[in-house]
Amino acid sequence: MTALSPGPTPARRDALARRIRLLVAATIVYNVIEAVVALTAGTIASSTALIGFGLDSVIEVSSAAAVAWQFSAREHAVREARERTALRIIALSFFTLAAYVAADAVRALTGSSEAERSLIGIGVAALSLAIMPFLSAAQRRAGRALGSASAVADSKQTLLCTYLSAVLLVGLVLNAALGWSWADPVAALAIAVIAAKEGRGAWRGKACCAPATPPPGVRSSLRKFTR
Repeated sequence: MTALSPGPTPARRDALARRIRLLVAATIVYNVIEAVVALTAGTIASSTALIGFGLDSVIEVSSAAAVAWQFSAREHAVREARERTALRIIALSFFTLAAYVAADAVRALTGSSEAERSLIGIGVAALSLAIMPFLSAAQRRAGRALGSASAVADSKQTLLCTYLSAVLLVGLVLNAALGWSWADPVAALAIAVIAAKEGRGAWRGKACCAPATPPPGVRSSLRKFTR
């Protein structure tokens, strides 16, 4: 019978936890700046998609803050105890974003106001598209190595920002180049669908493929079985 992996050593867990804290801090700083720029530019241009993107940055800060709170504990057992709470906060962040952006997109599609072009918005979306995949991949690797579903869920929130950046960029470019103002709220609706899907996954705890080590009860049963 194949032996179970013992998982990372305490020293390795501490190193991974420090890496996650640094990545989360970088994510928070970047998203605060991104939110200010996107919300300002979106308000000026009356862009539902750009405002939704800025709100996603705000929500991503709350998601990252939940993980930062979880990993502020030095003891591994305390971090594990905070895991479910952090996941629920992340899931609620996704749902809040999806509800607001969907409602605002429908209002924009059925209303008379049209979004203006925003070169600043195009620049923000392009910059995020270049930066976010690297932050997400680094945190996802560290979270999976540590067996932390919340860290992986937060990395998916960061990855969502990459998807949103691509969708937003297409919508803003179409509006700026061809005058397709409807592309803006349609892009916002795509953002809402992606956010709702990721929120459901985080709520169900499906953000991580498997823990680094089996739960205590499972380990006990497996020891008895393999004797």
